[in-house]
Amino acid sequence: MAWTDEIINELTRLWAQGLSTSEIGRRIGMSKNAVVGKAHRLGLIGRPSPIKRAAPVQPQPPKVVPFGGARGGCSWPIGDPRKEDFHFCSESAVPGKPYCLQHAQIAYIAPKSHNKSEDAA
Repeated sequence: MAWTDEIINELTRLWAQGLSTSEIGRRIGMSKNAVVGKAHRLGLIGRPSPIKRAAPVQPQPPKVVPFGGARGGCSWPIGDPRKEDFHFCSESAVPGKPYCLQHAQIAYIAPKSHNKSEDAA
């Protein structure tokens, strides 16, 4: 379909009313993309996108949580690091380990010995 003066005038009128490009296209028998292209070539004032865009989220600086091991205490994390109540155990650490006795027993599990003679039984 050709762009006649009548269709161009209708496009301009509907554009001024704020109709969507899809609706204008339906009313004048053109595709949405044809309407967008012609509006651009005619220099019609652009409109904001109908797609709602959220305001950009400003990144928050990471929360600095003192590490338990730096003070000689247990470094076992307690809770969710994104929550205010996050902390480290801080009980006395086992010498040479970053954890207290309770958390070292969880963290350091001795591997099971793999004895081939047991597999044959």
